[in-house]
Amino acid sequence: MSVNPELVDRAFPPTAPYLVGREKVREFARAVLATDPQHTDPAAARALGYADVVAPPTFAIVIQDVTLQQLLSEPDSGIALERTVHAEQRFQYTRPIVAGDELTAQLRVVGIRPFGKGAMVTSEAVITDAADAHVVTATSVLLIGGAE
Repeated sequence: MSVNPELVDRAFPPTAPYLVGREKVREFARAVLATDPQHTDPAAARALGYADVVAPPTFAIVIQDVTLQQLLSEPDSGIALERTVHAEQRFQYTRPIVAGDELTAQLRVVGIRPFGKGAMVTSEAVITDAADAHVVTATSVLLIGGAE
């Protein structure tokens, strides 16, 4: 296993705030074939009680990606991008992401499990809004192939 086992429990600095834009939500909804009007029509979203369009559930990966870049660029991680596969993704929401949200994420490595010559690295990104209230926790499992 070439992944540094000392990554477990390592927390990374919070990301810069990400302002969720209406057009970004619409683009993402089109890309993932989320056709419900709440994702593209502000009036439909307001009729459901939201301030603006609601992001599809997988939109959180946009914010989480910044945290995963922190992990991948960590000099002592032992993680090589060319040997990395995004193996699993989960989201645990407190509330939906809505256009206008300003979100910050903080990543923590929660586990490393040997897998053949490589390892499976599990991380959690806790995503909060401008009031520091929890919005979603995004959990990723990266499969890292071993060095040859």
